[in-house]
Amino acid sequence: MNSTPRPGLTVVEATEPPEQHPVLVVPDPVTFADVPHLCERLRRLYGGGAAEVVCDLAAVTRADLAAVEAVARLRLTARRAGRRVRMRNAGAGLVALLELTGLGGE
Repeated sequence: MNSTPRPGLTVVEATEPPEQHPVLVVPDPVTFADVPHLCERLRRLYGGGAAEVVCDLAAVTRADLAAVEAVARLRLTARRAGRRVRMRNAGAGLVALLELTGLGGE
């Protein structure tokens, strides 16, 4: 079994790891209109040489479809760039929605 993460893989972590990668903070509330801007910020981080970016979801207090869309689009952006994105500090409601949609965990 290969433990090397695939490009675009979304990992939802509850704890804060040491800062080894750039961090993209997802705002609250996150709206559908925010998603393209978040993806552009992620592309700029990859363009600056980052192989992996951590998306911090701690500020997201409302687990809704806009938050799920943000995670899905960030994951797609990472996959298209051949890079990795890791989610951290997601609330329990958002984690449940991500699991339900197949976007949570490894």
